[in-house]
Amino acid sequence: MHGRFRLPAAVLTLLLAGAALQAREGGDELRKRVDKAVERVYPALVQIYVVTVNYEDGREQKFEAAGSGAIFTPDGHVITNHHVAGKAKRIRCILTTKEELEGALVGTDPLSDIAVVKLDLSQRKAGKDSLPVAAFGDSDKLRVGDHVLAMGSPVALSQSVTLGIVSNTGFTMPRMYWAWKQFFKMDGEDTGSLVRWIGHDAAIYGGNSGGPLVDLEGRIVGINEISFGLGGAIPANLARDVAEQIVKHGKVMRSWIGVECQPLLKGSDREDGALIASIVEGSPGAQAGLKPGDVLLAFNGRKVAVRFEEEIPEFNRMVLSTPVGAEVPVEILRGGEKLEFKLTTALREPARGDEEELKNWGLTARQITEMAAKELKRPDKSGAFVWSVRPGGPSGEAKPALASGDVIVEVGGTAVSGLAHLRELTDAIVKGQEKPVPTLIAFDRQGAKFLTVVKLGVSEEAKRPDEVNKAWLPAAYQVFTADLAESMGLKGATGVRITQVFPKSTAEAAGLQVGDILTHLDGQAIDATQPEDIEVLAQMIRAYKIGSEAELTVLREPKREKTKLSVKLEARPVPETRVEQYEDLSFEFKVRDVAYMDRIKNRWAEDRQGALVVEVKPGGWAALAHLAVGDMILAVDGKPVTGAGQLEARMKEIAAQRPRHVSFFVLRGISTLFVELEPAWAGR
Repeated sequence: MHGRFRLPAAVLTLLLAGAALQAREGGDELRKRVDKAVERVYPALVQIYVVTVNYEDGREQKFEAAGSGAIFTPDGHVITNHHVAGKAKRIRCILTTKEELEGALVGTDPLSDIAVVKLDLSQRKAGKDSLPVAAFGDSDKLRVGDHVLAMGSPVALSQSVTLGIVSNTGFTMPRMYWAWKQFFKMDGEDTGSLVRWIGHDAAIYGGNSGGPLVDLEGRIVGINEISFGLGGAIPANLARDVAEQIVKHGKVMRSWIGVECQPLLKGSDREDGALIASIVEGSPGAQAGLKPGDVLLAFNGRKVAVRFEEEIPEFNRMVLSTPVGAEVPVEILRGGEKLEFKLTTALREPARGDEEELKNWGLTARQITEMAAKELKRPDKSGAFVWSVRPGGPSGEAKPALASGDVIVEVGGTAVSGLAHLRELTDAIVKGQEKPVPTLIAFDRQGAKFLTVVKLGVSEEAKRPDEVNKAWLPAAYQVFTADLAESMGLKGATGVRITQVFPKSTAEAAGLQVGDILTHLDGQAIDATQPEDIEVLAQMIRAYKIGSEAELTVLREPKREKTKLSVKLEARPVPETRVEQYEDLSFEFKVRDVAYMDRIKNRWAEDRQGALVVEVKPGGWAALAHLAVGDMILAVDGKPVTGAGQLEARMKEIAAQRPRHVSFFVLRGISTLFVELEPAWAGR
């Protein structure tokens, strides 16, 4: 037996049965706890759809996105991620009851990636039950191995729940993945400098962002944010604090000392302290006398110990949560000597200022913040930072052209104090002007000061001169090539073959038919034998006066007998490039009148009237509503549209009224449909 011990078969069977029973009983208990947790939190889940913005190529580009959230106050406050709703122009929320409500952004915090949305409860019908509310738990009490539930709307589907366990109660981005840290920057803020994520393996996907991580007591212990195989949630203790400040103040108030710390170097034999790596010039830390290389031992009476990367977020949180304007004692170690200093904390500004599109400039610009001014090595926050420039726009066409990274400092000799001031100056310059106004601009570029002239104002498309009317044969044709002639037994014949006779035209009245081969015009041979000779007949006809008669020599099927037809030559119709056009700058689409050849190609009746869509800019309100090139706009908000000019007048009325919804009735192919646009008007 070699010392082996074997259980009798009967005993082994009993043990296995007991283990199975225990596992089943354990599973039943887990099921009960999951059910209880779901019952408490699931009703408070919110599916969030947003129209959010990005600034590129000199334009504010809008796109649709989706995320998740949870109601955490009885009056309808929803917690979610900044990257879900923080830059939203329009928010639509769907509750688990399938109620659909508009949402408004209360405030957002890119540093923690937390935002708060307020549901518009006025849209609820009378008699509706009070809102379900989810409660926060203590994320500091989580332990590795605890069961957790990830709730939300993965890939924008209806609300769902997945089960997993906590794998890590405070993970940060490893130093070896330092390049990945750029991925976790939100509007210039390093989220990883404040957040230690709760790692878990409950399945989350795109769309789960902003949804709650829930313990089996039915309490929110985290806000799901990231997933790369392992899920990551922002701890509830941090998320709740940020959300409550946003509800109370509309923003988060934090202190700033201008000091950046890192873990002690590996060669250090100390167990306490944090190594000061950087001091921002002019910051509270610099004014207090702190220097890079100092070891920070205590801050505001609290001992500091940062030996590992995972301890940096907690240190930063301690500093940031200090009251703004407080005088704080700090203790440092410098050259083996302990020193004490006092510094006064300052209000921390966002890393990036507000950004907007300036259509009259053809660019997007940002307000310069305190930190941005220091990074740009500017003496103050004056001026406006150019973020992107539209190719072909006023700023892009200036000589020299403005470019990303420039700072606009003067307009028409007036110093620019900030982005709002730049907008005011621009409005005053272009007000009442029908044409762009050449304006002297001063801008800084990497320490050098340039002058240029920008033609401020949106340039309307130049009116095209009327083309001199020419005679025209109202029919389409192809070259009767040598190969065609030989294959049809007409070797040596030249000319064109009629492919289409336009309805209600002089060509139709003359009896011209599809398949006719035209060989001569008033006895002159039509010398066309190759596809590139397609303009030969048109050039011959243009020599005639409009309304004159011309004799066509025709070979007609089936006997290919030669006959002659007299055709009255019409005036060439206005081409597509010369009909009236209108570009709507608010909704970012362009239309034109329906041209003669549009009716021919699409076989539209003469009484079919509208404005034909020829351009829809990506990221505009029209694009978000899925207006498409080729659509014909027949009516706007129920009022008929006969062409580009009438549409322009209607859209000017809409711009003055600024409604929340605008409906286009359009023809698309053989079908009609309604396209609803939902603009977010500036200042509304």
